[in-house]
Amino acid sequence: MRPGLVLAFDTATPVATSALVRGGEVLGERASLAATVLADADALLREAGLRQKDLDALAVGTGPGSFTGIRIGLAAARGLALALGLPVAGVSTLDALAAGLPGALPVIDAQRREVFTLLDGLPVAVRPAELAVEPGTVLVGDGAVRYRPQFEAVGAEIPPDRHAVHRPRARFHALLASDYVDADLVEPIYVRLPDAEQAVAR
Repeated sequence: MRPGLVLAFDTATPVATSALVRGGEVLGERASLAATVLADADALLREAGLRQKDLDALAVGTGPGSFTGIRIGLAAARGLALALGLPVAGVSTLDALAAGLPGALPVIDAQRREVFTLLDGLPVAVRPAELAVEPGTVLVGDGAVRYRPQFEAVGAEIPPDRHAVHRPRARFHALLASDYVDADLVEPIYVRLPDAEQAVAR
């Protein structure tokens, strides 16, 4: 059963998004930075004439993406869930990005000359040149924008740089969310180890 009023947000990419959704209807949404996601959530509630106690559930982006960004989002979700007694659903950032343009392949800039994308439905990190793209495939996400010349050279189609489809909009997190659980059970999607752990491993 879909909860009534859902606050959703994703901080896995440089542009953090948040949205307030009730019964599939988007009451408001914002795009800013991970550091302001809680302020954005408060603003969304105030603009809708609602308060935190009116919330029924939370949906949060679980990555892949920036390690720090994902941690900020999960910490915010856990803090709100604990304070308000709310269940939380984790939603893949790649899935939410793909939902913005059905049929498109989501591609997130993973830094280190790699991108995060889906391969056979699973999140992976690959170099742009290693991503097999059929001519005519539509790519969305900041990774598609960053490596536009390389992808377009093999026939991919990419919407204009500033198009909203390149952001994992939180409205889709709310719409995709289904498994609402205790906040501590929501796991991040880390396709590779964070830089600090890789340095220790070396």
